[in-house]
Amino acid sequence: MKSDRDEVRAYYNRTAEMEWERIGNRPEFLVTCRFLDRMIRPGDRVLDIGGGPGRYSIHLAGRGCDATLLDLAEENVRLAEKHAEEAGVSIHAVPGDAMEAGAVLRERGFVPEGGFDAVLLMGPLYHLLEEEERTRSVEEALSLLKPGGLLCASFILNTADLHYHMKHTAEAPILTENPVELDFRAALLRGEGWSGEGFTRAHFADVSEIEPFMARFPLEPVVIFGQEGIMGPCEETLMALTPEEIGEWLRFSENLAVRREYWGFAEHLMFVGRKRG
Repeated sequence: MKSDRDEVRAYYNRTAEMEWERIGNRPEFLVTCRFLDRMIRPGDRVLDIGGGPGRYSIHLAGRGCDATLLDLAEENVRLAEKHAEEAGVSIHAVPGDAMEAGAVLRERGFVPEGGFDAVLLMGPLYHLLEEEERTRSVEEALSLLKPGGLLCASFILNTADLHYHMKHTAEAPILTENPVELDFRAALLRGEGWSGEGFTRAHFADVSEIEPFMARFPLEPVVIFGQEGIMGPCEETLMALTPEEIGEWLRFSENLAVRREYWGFAEHLMFVGRKRG
C-alpha cells in the first residue's frame, strides 16, 4: 500500500510542468515575493524545502541569494535545474524528504557553516497529513537554520476548497453527495483543519490552528500574511486586467494581506518567524 508521501511524490512527478506554469503569474507567487524580497537580502543563503519546480529558488537566486532546493519529487528537481539554467542563475537542487532534510543535505555538502540565513518550508506543511510529521518537518528546518535566521512556513487553508468551488461551479457544484466533500465542509463549519484526498493527499489548515502550532517552536513571530492577499477568489479576473491595474491590485493586496480579518480571502497563509538563539 502506498504511503501519503508516495502518492504526493507520484502526483508531482506527473504534474511538475503544470505546477511550474500554475504558479508563475498568480497572486500567490507575486504577493509572496513582495514579502520575501523585503526580508531576504542579496547574498543570503536560502534553503527552499518542498520548493517544487523552483519558482521561489530561482527568483531569490536572481536577486543574488545562494539558493538550495530540496523536493520530494525527482521531476520537480529536474525541472528546477532546467529553468534555473534557462534563467541564467545557479541553484543547488536535490531530491529528498522534508523530514530527513538535514541528513540529505549534509551528505551532499550543501549545508553552509553556521546554517542557512532563511528557510522556506512550504509544500511539506500542505502534504504531511499527520501533525507529528508536520512537527518533525519544522524541527528539521530549524536544525538547518542559523540563530536569528528566518523560517517562512506556508499552510494551505481550508478556504482554498471554497475558492475552488466558487471559481469552477460546473466541475465542482456546491450540491453534492460526495462523502469526502461533505466531511470537509463539516470540518470547515466546526472551525477545524481537514486532512485527506484533495487535489492530492493534503492537509487543509484552519487559520485558528496555525499560530498555536507554530508557538511550539523557538521562533519570534515576524509577520503572518495571506499569500494571495485579497485576490484569491477572483484572481483569474484580476490577472486579466492591464499591467497597471494588476500592479495596483497587488499593492492593495500586499497591504491587506497582514490583516487577520482578510486572511480568509487567501488560499495560502505564510508564518514568518525568527529563530531564537
